[in-house]
Amino acid sequence: MNNWPQVSIDTVKSPNMCFCCGKDNPIGLKLDFTWDNGIARAEFTPNELYQGWAGILHGGIISCLLDEGLTYATYFSGLDCITAKMQVRLRRPTLIGEPLVITSSIAKQSRRLIETRATLSLKDGTPVAEGTATMFVIGSRENTDKEKRLDGDARK
Repeated sequence: MNNWPQVSIDTVKSPNMCFCCGKDNPIGLKLDFTWDNGIARAEFTPNELYQGWAGILHGGIISCLLDEGLTYATYFSGLDCITAKMQVRLRRPTLIGEPLVITSSIAKQSRRLIETRATLSLKDGTPVAEGTATMFVIGSRENTDKEKRLDGDARK
């Protein structure tokens, strides 16, 4: 691992251009997560810009949705993390135009690693994909009430 590049992760800078939650990214997903009783939650309705096969949501976008949820579970808990390992299980094809709900939570925590779980479901609760991740803790901060609901500008 000596050949890995040195990367500085700025967790203070505004993430307006984040592909998943950035409000200023013209091609982004513009997710808006909320936090309630240990569960991070956001809604997303995919359009044809995010399809793979005609009429079907691309698996990479599904993975992005899950990864963002997995990260928000740790973020709302006051920890800044990066994804170290992620597994995705696709349970059924997801159609363009179907409203989706992303939910996530922390499953297990140690000092430097956190295991998170996320589900991507239809509005009626039918799961379409599930993800698990091992998140590497890069920092922590005190959670304030203001941070309990993000406006997209406070993350990272």
